[in-house]
Amino acid sequence: MEKKVWKLGFIVNPIAGMGGIVGLKGTDGEEILKKAIELGAKPVAPQRAEETLEILLQIKDHLELITYPHDMGENEAKNVGFSPVVIGNIVPGKTTADDTRRAAKEMQKLKVELIMFCGGDGTACDIYEAIGTTIPVIGVPTGVKMHSAVFAVNPRAAAEVVIKYLTEGLPLRQAEVMDIDEDAFRAGMLSAKLKGYLLVPYEPELVQGVKTAGPLTNEEEENKLAIAKYVVENMEPDVIYILGPGTTVKAIADLFGIEKTLLGVDIIKNGKIVARDVGERDILKIIRGKKAKIIVTPIGNQGFIFGRGNQQISPRVIREAGIQNIIVIATKYKLSTISCLRVDTGDKNLDRELKGYTRVITDYNEEKIVKVV
Repeated sequence: MEKKVWKLGFIVNPIAGMGGIVGLKGTDGEEILKKAIELGAKPVAPQRAEETLEILLQIKDHLELITYPHDMGENEAKNVGFSPVVIGNIVPGKTTADDTRRAAKEMQKLKVELIMFCGGDGTACDIYEAIGTTIPVIGVPTGVKMHSAVFAVNPRAAAEVVIKYLTEGLPLRQAEVMDIDEDAFRAGMLSAKLKGYLLVPYEPELVQGVKTAGPLTNEEEENKLAIAKYVVENMEPDVIYILGPGTTVKAIADLFGIEKTLLGVDIIKNGKIVARDVGERDILKIIRGKKAKIIVTPIGNQGFIFGRGNQQISPRVIREAGIQNIIVIATKYKLSTISCLRVDTGDKNLDRELKGYTRVITDYNEEKIVKVV
């Protein structure tokens, strides 16, 4: 009997996610990438790409892995033991969105069964522009902005989706591709619009939903205020508090009369601002050797408390503060949009330590025990 072999397209955006840990909220454009590198940013996509491919080795004999040259997939594939079919041409170290679009189009011509790409919302938009809904895709989350519903919840999940789709035939659904204005994002405004749809294998436990915002109602605002009052009343003197992004966390700063960056990470102590819109390096300088606590809120409809939009609160920051010093807050409405909390820090050991159950402050003197996966 002839062995079944599937054609799998594989695209890596090598610069995706580099702006996250240094607080730049993206890496679109040469100037931003240059700034990220100056601030000490390192590539994150290659490691997460290899993590995904290592799991796919279990079906290696049934895969024809088709990828682009050098750091767009070839290097990662060979590093883990694949012998990929390499197509196209690029300038190593100077990849562009055009390269991504061209790779997707060439894979479409080769009739691959599925394209697995490593990147963020920008990469998803490039692939949508190239192939629309003609070929199924799955995104390995490696970017800063991942509001689109085309990404697996982590690299391992992406590999599992590929295996299940190819071997079991998962159904397909049209998933939203969101286009984020990075300049507005850096200015503290979330300007997101629906770019279009990509076909994604339907596996709700392994693929994230599209990010949603809470309703602008008096009840929601009162809930945020009640949470903020409870947190502030229980803050300890001389303890450093790392405030993650989001309007629920911003309500805490508002009570102190502090201007908080809505989409950045800020640090306060004794009700006063210590640093605003900081990256990992500055956070570590401030908290090293001191008692610190981290306050975060999950992303609506996704449930992520780490690994989406707050990469500045890195594994090193979390370990320095201590996982016992994480405070999770969420309005009752937001908590109703998710089935669990999720973590995708990029550190598999830390993710395992964070798994289990945690308390979530949902109102004044009200908490709920929620599962973390």
